[in-house]
Amino acid sequence: MPFSFVMSPLRPVAVVTAMAAALAMPAHAVEPFVLKDIRVEGLQRTDAGTVFAALPFRIGDTYTDDKGATALRSLFATGLFKDVRIEIEGTVAVVVVEERPIIQTLNFVGLKEFDKDQLIKSLKESGIGEGLPFDRALVDRAEQEIKRQYLSRSLYGAEVVTTITPVERNRVNVNFTMTEGDAARIGEIRIVGTQAFSEGTLLGLMDLTTSGWLTWYTKNDRYSRAKLNADLETIRSYYLNRGYLEFAIESTQVTISPDKQDISITITVNEGQAYTVTGVRLQGEFLGKEEEFQALVRIRPGSPYRAVDATETTKAFTERFGIYGYAFARVEAVPEIDRATGQVALTLRADPQRRVYVRRLDVSGNTRTRDEVIRREFRQFESSWYDGQKIKLSRDRVERLGYFKDVGVDTNEVAGSPDQVDLQVNVTEKPTGNLALGLSFSSTEKLALSASIRQDNVFGSGNYLGFEVNTSKYSRTLVLSTVDPYFTIDGVSRAIDVFYRTSRPLNSLGDEYQLATPGAAVRLGVPFSEFDTVFVGIGAERTEIRGTNSIPNAYFIYRDLYGAKSNAFPLTLGWARDQRDSVLTPTAGRYQRVNLEWGAFGDVRYLRSNFQYQQFFALTTRFSLGVNAELGIGKGLGSRPFPIFKNFYGGGLGSVRVFEQSSLGAIDPTGAYIGGAKKLNLNAELYFPVPGTGNDKSLRIFAFTDVGNVWREGEPIRGDDLRSSVGLGLSWISPVGPLKMSWGKPLNSKPTDRIQNFQFQIGTAF
Repeated sequence: MPFSFVMSPLRPVAVVTAMAAALAMPAHAVEPFVLKDIRVEGLQRTDAGTVFAALPFRIGDTYTDDKGATALRSLFATGLFKDVRIEIEGTVAVVVVEERPIIQTLNFVGLKEFDKDQLIKSLKESGIGEGLPFDRALVDRAEQEIKRQYLSRSLYGAEVVTTITPVERNRVNVNFTMTEGDAARIGEIRIVGTQAFSEGTLLGLMDLTTSGWLTWYTKNDRYSRAKLNADLETIRSYYLNRGYLEFAIESTQVTISPDKQDISITITVNEGQAYTVTGVRLQGEFLGKEEEFQALVRIRPGSPYRAVDATETTKAFTERFGIYGYAFARVEAVPEIDRATGQVALTLRADPQRRVYVRRLDVSGNTRTRDEVIRREFRQFESSWYDGQKIKLSRDRVERLGYFKDVGVDTNEVAGSPDQVDLQVNVTEKPTGNLALGLSFSSTEKLALSASIRQDNVFGSGNYLGFEVNTSKYSRTLVLSTVDPYFTIDGVSRAIDVFYRTSRPLNSLGDEYQLATPGAAVRLGVPFSEFDTVFVGIGAERTEIRGTNSIPNAYFIYRDLYGAKSNAFPLTLGWARDQRDSVLTPTAGRYQRVNLEWGAFGDVRYLRSNFQYQQFFALTTRFSLGVNAELGIGKGLGSRPFPIFKNFYGGGLGSVRVFEQSSLGAIDPTGAYIGGAKKLNLNAELYFPVPGTGNDKSLRIFAFTDVGNVWREGEPIRGDDLRSSVGLGLSWISPVGPLKMSWGKPLNSKPTDRIQNFQFQIGTAF
């Protein structure tokens, strides 16, 4: 976490010092006179021009006491001088200065908790750094701020001692010596006053927890006021969403042991009584669309009061007003409580105020990305009526680009024009390039070398350019790719791939690669809605079956009948709809994909289709369920069978776990697993957090069940052939990519199946 702090300026101190210095001047007033000369004494490093620039008088001007006092204040305000005085010698003003020492070095001893470079940067921004004038007051404030930062990380025993060491030439060394000690741990959390819900239930809602076996990773057993406030709000929301309209947290006590190692937290609550909603009515101006707004009401009479329903309703009202151009509409839910009966009636009051249109769209913060890359994602246009729904969609589209850390849209009123607003789009750039060199290891592919260089935003144009190379035991890949997301002004994308792939089936004898496929492909993506894209493309590839010894029999026969080399020009047609809430860690939403590949020209004629459907359900705040179905069918056209080098494969992560990767389907007489022309996968995963990690979705446990298999062309898909498995796994969004590992057992298997109870891989999807 970046280290930062803010210190208030020292101008009041400088002014007081200047005044004191002014008072130290001779008590008698100096009669005004014309300056014949000005001298500066005491300078060592500061340029004399800096002093003269701060003086309010020049040679030939009339010198007065007021000008002298102004000169002292100006010189002290530069922060360069420890002491300043003006002496008058006849008609000459002598400015005598004593420079502040310069910081020669800035050292930290015992620093472990914070990043040193970030700390140095923060101190320099506050005026403390090598080469800057030394100011004791600033250093003292920095010391106190560092201590406060330690306290925010539960290091209550931390001490910071500042040592100032003078060196030659009016310089000093500043040393901060830290004694950090051990972080204080939460030993006990108590919630007093609970009756409707158990204390354990409420403690389970909190991110803060007592020390456990995994809190060394989550650090949730370290006290943080911000985290505690968030947990209190979670508890409050829990009650308010279950009818307890008058729930209140009466007090929060945090105590620390004398040795500053153990923390106890006691939360006292007043639950109040549960309320049932008796009715909801609208009040105010609804633009003559009462029925339309009534349909947005989430509050249901006869059910317990839920604050989330009231909030979502007022939000929906505000957004609906925004669609009609009312950017500043006010909506509030006013409860009318009857404590005697435990009932509440809600009045939804609305004041749309005035309709406005967007005058101008301004973009800031994009130091690298071109304005047009951001503007083309906007669905709200300039000089058109304000539409809150389009603005939200536009912000989401800019965020999905992946080029920015933060994206915000502010609505600013135009002075003197009550019917106009300006939209200010604020973005924070983040690195979009990636260079990776390394080794990877999977349970099937064994040791693999990988290297990639990619840039998602080449020269700030929004285009993608990437080069990847990967090698493993059974497959090797070399790919050069480029994507222009706005090949046309209508948002049609263009992707170009140039590749060279070699592969061989699992369990092949010998080390030769039997299949070598160089080729290229061009795809166009046509957006039909905000979530739907249709892809069309054409490719050219040449597949060669290499090798003479230990080649699988099926490959040998295919090569003997149709030749060792096959040229193909596949046409592709696809459709995808992505409505998931997250690509890496989805908990809700749906993903659908259809892809058709038609070998219409060349030496091979075939049709290869793939259908995929995913659905995610948020069962609770911590538990989610994901289901996946995938069907692939290939068919040879004309007089030829489906090309064996286009076969589907099954088994392993992303298919049917527990069975070894690519081991399902037909088995060649040589023992090689050669896949098939049909495949079916059915998967279900129940995700829940690792105990002690709270709501952290980057590290999750999942229980899975998989069903599927692969069949030859002409074979029917039969239930008796299906393989299935169950087990547990761990999903981690690691710095090098999504990592999945699983352990399971087969529910049904055949003697020829290759079982692998433990499997893992980096970069595996569902």
